[in-house]
Amino acid sequence: MKIIYWSDYACPFCYIGESRLKRVAAEMGIEDLELEMKAYELHPEAGRHAELDNADSMAKSFGTDRDTALEKMSGLIRMGREEGLDFNYATAHNTNTRDAHRITKLAQSKSPEMADRLIELLYKAYFSKNLELADHSVLRSAAMDAGLNMDEVNEVLSTDKYLQEVIMDEQEARYYGIRGVPFFIIGKYGVSGAQPEEYFHAVFEQVQKETLEEMQGAVCGPDGCAE
Repeated sequence: MKIIYWSDYACPFCYIGESRLKRVAAEMGIEDLELEMKAYELHPEAGRHAELDNADSMAKSFGTDRDTALEKMSGLIRMGREEGLDFNYATAHNTNTRDAHRITKLAQSKSPEMADRLIELLYKAYFSKNLELADHSVLRSAAMDAGLNMDEVNEVLSTDKYLQEVIMDEQEARYYGIRGVPFFIIGKYGVSGAQPEEYFHAVFEQVQKETLEEMQGAVCGPDGCAE
């Protein structure tokens, strides 16, 4: 089963939603799951370095203090940790993610497995280690750990390779009316957001049922043959 989804590395619900979807698929015994991430930049205007972490940035935006911002974030952080993630969202530093998406395109050109490894490493770099994803040394380290060829990685980072593919993903999202992430396409269904486990389970069951129905062709049984 192949699932296409739009996501951004700076999006907490994207990390939670993808993790939840994978867990539900594993619990249901879906072994042929293939995820294809499409780029969606939540903050394309973000710089290459962040002076403030997410908590201080929220406090500044709302004209409040850090403790109040942390309180507002507490439910989201709890959700991530209940998902089993090392989820340090308040102290993460939000920078530009375009190069991270371009390196992801390189990994996807190799194999779904390599792309999946890289995506997980980049999420952990941001949410667990609170590293800046616009930092090329961070991207190189994740790419190396994922098994990418470093000459190819350096070529991407020193040029605009895969930039057009990232832009096309975002144009496609606008075409479909996608205004927030994560957004999953599971079978013929569009699923917006980090839905509860029960919701993902129901969608998977429906898609599996429809797939089996589509596979039924002309058959013969004890009562005769039918088209």
